[in-house]
Amino acid sequence: MIDRGDRNGPPILRRLSALLTPRLTAWQTVVITLLWLYISRNFGKLVGLECPEPLANLYSRSYFRATWITTALDAGFWTAMRIRWKWARDFWSVIFSVFYMFCAEQADEKVRKVRGALTVDHLRVSWDKGNTPYIAFFTKLLRPRFMRYPPREIRIRRPRESSYKDPVHAWLYFDGPLSALKTHTKIILDIPGGGFVAMDPRAHDDKLIAWAGKTGLPVLSVDYKKAPEYPYPHALNECYDVYHMLHASRGRCVGLSGEVMPKIIVSGDSAGGNLAVGMILMALQAGTTSTRRWQGEQSLPLPEGVVLVYPALDFNIGNWMTEEQMALIRDRRSRKVNQSILRRKSDDYRKLTPSTPHHSDDEDEVDAHPNENGSLSPVPPKEAVHTSAGHTVDVVKSPPSAQTTDKAQASSQTAKPQMLKTRLAMSSMISYFNDRILTPEMMRAMIILYIGPHNRPDFATDFLLSPLLAPEALLARFPRTYLLTGERDPLVDDTVIFAGRIRQAKLAQFEERKELGLERERASFREEDYVEVSLIPGISHGFLQFVGIFPEGWRYIFRCARWMKECFERSDAREASRPAAVDTTDVEHSSDHSRRRVPPQSKIRHHFRTRTESSGDDDRPLEMSMSKINLSSTKETPHNGAVLPRPSSPQLKRYKTQSEEMTHSLQERRRKSLVSLASEDDLLGRRMRGLTGALLGGDAANVPKTPGWEEELGS
Repeated sequence: MIDRGDRNGPPILRRLSALLTPRLTAWQTVVITLLWLYISRNFGKLVGLECPEPLANLYSRSYFRATWITTALDAGFWTAMRIRWKWARDFWSVIFSVFYMFCAEQADEKVRKVRGALTVDHLRVSWDKGNTPYIAFFTKLLRPRFMRYPPREIRIRRPRESSYKDPVHAWLYFDGPLSALKTHTKIILDIPGGGFVAMDPRAHDDKLIAWAGKTGLPVLSVDYKKAPEYPYPHALNECYDVYHMLHASRGRCVGLSGEVMPKIIVSGDSAGGNLAVGMILMALQAGTTSTRRWQGEQSLPLPEGVVLVYPALDFNIGNWMTEEQMALIRDRRSRKVNQSILRRKSDDYRKLTPSTPHHSDDEDEVDAHPNENGSLSPVPPKEAVHTSAGHTVDVVKSPPSAQTTDKAQASSQTAKPQMLKTRLAMSSMISYFNDRILTPEMMRAMIILYIGPHNRPDFATDFLLSPLLAPEALLARFPRTYLLTGERDPLVDDTVIFAGRIRQAKLAQFEERKELGLERERASFREEDYVEVSLIPGISHGFLQFVGIFPEGWRYIFRCARWMKECFERSDAREASRPAAVDTTDVEHSSDHSRRRVPPQSKIRHHFRTRTESSGDDDRPLEMSMSKINLSSTKETPHNGAVLPRPSSPQLKRYKTQSEEMTHSLQERRRKSLVSLASEDDLLGRRMRGLTGALLGGDAANVPKTPGWEEELGS
């Protein structure tokens, strides 16, 4: 046909060509041909005959567009991952990705097949593509300039108490020379995510560079070793050793001056959020028992705050929410924040029964009664008649006086259809199992690789693996926390439940302190002082990783930076409100013809941070000691443990005078904080003041005697 036929085609095409040639150029002919091919291929979608993409309505328009690009990149990089030479593999990965951007259906099919048989190589190729030269170039091109200095790779040695000896690798982000680090006393410790198997800190350059530039503070990001080569708990121990070393060296391990204990804010995203919370739980447990102290553990100061971005806090993936978890989400104080989460869980049932009458979201108040703390507790099982495993008919008990009225209206009520209410609530992992970023197959692969072949942990009790299970006693001491995640994230339940558990623990502690008189009677519980939650509508997981194609992500990076600065400012204001400590920095000792300055023991921050629940001195609990302090036998001990010579007699007199003044002022403040009756016969109050004055080592002459104490002793 081509060799023997007419070169201009059949007669019909020759006439059509002769008719269109004077009117269309070659370029116009090509464009019209491509448009015709596109219309003929997508005719059903264009005229609305094709079924719409369900995920397009699930996400916002900008986020869905970003996931479309990331899906094409994943398909392209997975297609080229078997190429042997790295330069060719990087080049063809970009070429294939451009192809899949135009062929979105082929990209979805490629990604679906690969995720069905995931390996650790697939995960690393997908998540480490930001470090390839071409993607890194375009990412840097799209990123605003926040820093003049590039990130620096450093190594941090382990503390002496650690069982590991190899140093920990980290990256330091700081907009300034290394000599300027000595003027800083605050630092941000970031633990990057990556499913425990991939993504070093350089894959998180966007947020880390922005935080360092916006806050002006050094940002230290831990490059912990990844699974499966280093399974659980190796990465957790690495992060804890870095946190321990920052306090043990007072920041000298990263270039700080070491004159004061640095203030730290801990941040983590995704898997890094899991490690960050586990690290803080380890710090809360350090040195708390005699056995731990005998093994060499020492108590560590807590960070000033914690920033968690879409954290993975529960390894025990379940299908259904429990009553306790739903009670935390329905808590009245967090009802406004979690409103979209509750609506989504109700929609899971409504979509299955569109023709059945449903209750409104406000009717959940019937199922939960506020208790004394203001939180909601579920209805006891006796008040509900269960019709099936998934539905209940609520029956409200009526008083005896209203029984006749109920009987009179029984016939009319039985004629009306009763509204069924579901108590089944699916977990977010099941609700969003078709997520374009994080799927159940990926979660299963990450958990298996992180735990390793030789570990068999108990998912129901190991709270270092699943921090969502942390004991309430530890959560009551947890530092101020800020959580940021998307409403469509498969891990959103981890965020709202963990925030609810912190809120519950802090509220119980607040009520207990209030009963003991350690809080003012009119004081109210302020949730924002302990935990804050931000749920972003219309987006899912990992939105801080591709801000180059999702520009709205910069807004949330800057929000985290503002929260960090605010947290440090609150800490400075809290320390400024505390009473001034005795300054012993002017004491110097001579030894071996050299003069050595004694470290200011009164300024070591972990001695001041033994109580973080109250900001006022009048609210501190009563401290009693059974023996008086003998100033003559005290020795100055610096931070490194060496015993220095005892100060001279004039210095001891001066210290004794200052100590007596402090003790007297402390007694005055505590007398004011004691609640006593206005009557002169307040015998109990007088006796308690006399007892505490003697035990605290004060002057017994200043303590008023209890009337009638001589007669009682004589009798």
